[in-house]
Amino acid sequence: MNTLTKKLFLLFTLSSLGVFAQDRSSFIETIGTKNVWVDATFKKMSRRERIAQLFMVRAHTDKGQAFEDSIAQVIQKERIGGLVFFQGGPARQAALINRYQSLSKVPLFIAMDAEWGLGMRLDSTISYPYQMTLGAIQNNVLIEKMGQQTATDLKRMGVHVNFAPVVDINNNPKNPVIGFRSFGDNKYNVTAKAGAYMKGLQGEGVLISLKHFPGHGDTDVDSHLDLPLLPFDRKRLDSLELYPFRELIKQGASGVMSAHINIPALDTTAHVPATLSKPVITDILRGELGFKGLVVSDAMEMKGVVKYFPNGEADVRAIIAGNDLIELSEDTQRAIKLIRKAIRQRKLTWNWINERTKKVLAAKYWLGLNTFKPIQVENIVDDLNHQEAFELNQQLADAAVTVLGDSLLKALDFSKRTAIISLGTQSSNLFQAMLKPRFKKSVTFILPKNASSVDIASLKGQLKDFKQVIVSISDMRRRPWSKLDYSIDLNLFIADLAKMNNSVISVFANPYVLTGLPGIEQCKTILMNYQQSDEMQIAAARVILGQLKAQGKLPVTINTFFKYGDGSN
Repeated sequence: MNTLTKKLFLLFTLSSLGVFAQDRSSFIETIGTKNVWVDATFKKMSRRERIAQLFMVRAHTDKGQAFEDSIAQVIQKERIGGLVFFQGGPARQAALINRYQSLSKVPLFIAMDAEWGLGMRLDSTISYPYQMTLGAIQNNVLIEKMGQQTATDLKRMGVHVNFAPVVDINNNPKNPVIGFRSFGDNKYNVTAKAGAYMKGLQGEGVLISLKHFPGHGDTDVDSHLDLPLLPFDRKRLDSLELYPFRELIKQGASGVMSAHINIPALDTTAHVPATLSKPVITDILRGELGFKGLVVSDAMEMKGVVKYFPNGEADVRAIIAGNDLIELSEDTQRAIKLIRKAIRQRKLTWNWINERTKKVLAAKYWLGLNTFKPIQVENIVDDLNHQEAFELNQQLADAAVTVLGDSLLKALDFSKRTAIISLGTQSSNLFQAMLKPRFKKSVTFILPKNASSVDIASLKGQLKDFKQVIVSISDMRRRPWSKLDYSIDLNLFIADLAKMNNSVISVFANPYVLTGLPGIEQCKTILMNYQQSDEMQIAAARVILGQLKAQGKLPVTINTFFKYGDGSN
């Protein structure tokens, strides 16, 4: 496909999705301006329908026909404002979006969590690096390009809102819910990286949502399971947690997602999460920070919000607090009834609801949904898996590799007898496959994460016959958490490998795993690669082979041996 053909194809694709809105000013600039379509659509709505526009419900394409039909019934009966898609496949989702849009009186918002691209939710699509990996990259232009490409992919799928980027500053290694989803623990680096990603997304016509306000990074409780507590004073919150939000709001962020965390310094109400707090959402976010865009609640089915405010009370409190959109209410029909009751009780006003509804409609107009056309399902998988995207993914991986100490890296000899060991895998990996042909006298070994003490001892005994040892440590789990799930014996073996004067260790895992590997700091050369992916294995192998110069820097402080900003280049 030549350049002209590609441009014509892209033009056709975007126009068929209706993403060329009439006003290409930023969404924030259009809020409150006179809009004929918004006014006409609003006037046709009943009061109940106006409330319903503030709700987005869960959608899947991997739960069967009965589930899909149940969501269709909700759309027709409740007249909700939008959908949040989770797991499934691209062709199935595109077809289902077309069906759901055809059933809706007003075009639906379609949103996804695409923090690292469509691959976060959909099969047969590209996963870009996690935000922790991106935090190591020194060239933010690459991250902006990732935002642009992600936006193009989202629009091809008929998705309008990306619940990203995460701007939580992950300065708590024990954080069970943010971790690798954060750009790191430095507020300036987090802000710069998130700003680049945001610019790429919004510049291509996708709405974003900075999350999780006012900051979920320094918590040790998963808000999906319980209510975390942020015990810090206002001075600390202003100087750290709020910093990325404040700066990115100034840069024109179109959306912010509230967090289900309790912060007594901001609201002394017992057990109230920030999502339900008027002092947090209205007074601080809207008032002090001057945010005018869409405030979206985090999922309202999470225990962090419904544990203390069950039976629909959380939905009403979220609206009263100042949220514009309620994500994943447990029961939208019940919530709408309770909101109407709150208006009768004068806890809310119709003017407030009407303003929120018009803002939602204005966002839909900005997205071009007033002229929505069905998604072209044909060839959608091929369109989402194109060469430019694969090349960008490899460029991002190449830029992230971080070398911690490089004394042995410079001294590697391709002619020496070399052991190439893969830890944590069941079979040989791409990293080994790339290295073996260049190290002519090499032997590959594999130890799974639950390797027996006998197998470990056997390999340890064989290593005395090798002049060089190259090791890969891989986390094969779906998400790279802060501790490896290796056996104790295998962790001890890693310590032994690190003590050797001839070993290079390449880590394809969350950088925080180094804290659980005592003695690894003794290794003369460590390559930190942040996650297990083909692209990172290729990049790490190229660094070892001298084909690529490592440019990455640690985005977090791990311990006294490995600190933020470390990395030779």
